[in-house]
Amino acid sequence: MTKEQLIEQIRLKKSFLCIGLDVDMDKIPTHLHKLEDPIFEFNKQIIEATHHLAVAYKPNMAFYEAYGIKGWQSLQKTIDYLNNNYPDIFTIADAKRGDIGNTSTRYAKAFFDDLNFDSITVTPYMGSDSVEPFLAFENKFTILLALTSNVGGLDFQTLTYNNEQLFETVLKKTLTYKNAQNLMYVVGATRPEYFKTIRKIVPHHFLLVPGIGTQGGNLQEVCKYGLTNEIGLLVNSSRGIIYASNEKNYAQKAKDKALELQQEMEKIIDNL
Repeated sequence: MTKEQLIEQIRLKKSFLCIGLDVDMDKIPTHLHKLEDPIFEFNKQIIEATHHLAVAYKPNMAFYEAYGIKGWQSLQKTIDYLNNNYPDIFTIADAKRGDIGNTSTRYAKAFFDDLNFDSITVTPYMGSDSVEPFLAFENKFTILLALTSNVGGLDFQTLTYNNEQLFETVLKKTLTYKNAQNLMYVVGATRPEYFKTIRKIVPHHFLLVPGIGTQGGNLQEVCKYGLTNEIGLLVNSSRGIIYASNEKNYAQKAKDKALELQQEMEKIIDNL
C-alpha cells in the first residue's frame, strides 16, 4: 500500500483508527475455546464488525508467538483474511524487530514477502544498518519506535545530551537513512506534550499512536499538535475495543467502541 492510498482510505472512512488484534486466550469469550482456531475466529468476527470503521489493524506478534506454531498459523490466517477480503486496509506487524543487517533483511522478508504485511514496527537502538534493510522494500513501511507510551519509556527516550533528548536524536538521524520516506514513527498518546516538538522534526511522516483508551491517552490532545493536512496519524486502540465484552456479543460491543472513536475522529477531520 502507498501513503496516498492510506490517506485516501482515511478520507473515505473519515477515520484514522487502528485496531490492535492482541488476542489473549484468557480474555476471549469462553464459547470460542471449543472451536478449532479460537484466535482466528475471534479476529475474524472483530474484523467483520469493525472494518468499515478502521483503516488499519495491528496484530502484536507476542500474542501469537506465545501459542507456538498454532498461534503463528492463526496469525497467517488473520493476515490472509485481511488481505483477501479488505485489501485497502493497512496492516501492521507489531513485531518490534531490529538486528544486524542480514538478520533484519530476513525479518523484513518474513513479514513483508511471506506474510505480506504493509508495515512492521522496528526498534532503532542498533542504528542504520539494522533499519535500512526494512526500508528497502517498495510500498512497505517501517514504523520506528520514537517515544513510547509505557512508563519505562522515559528511562532512556527523554535523556538529554547536547541539549537534545534521545527521541529527538532518533528522529533527526533516521531522516538521513536511505529510503527514509518509508518511515513512520511510534509516538505514545500518553505523551501529548511532546507532539509539537516531534512535528517540528517530522512534519509529514505518519505517526502510529498507541495508548488511547485503556492506557489513558486523550485523542483531542494528540490531534492538537499531531494532526497534519494529510491527517498523518494512525491512532491505535486494542484492549479498549476488542475486550469491550467477553460474552457472545463481543463483536457488537467492539463495534460500538470503535464507532465511538470513529465518530470523534470524523468531527476532527470535518473541522480541519
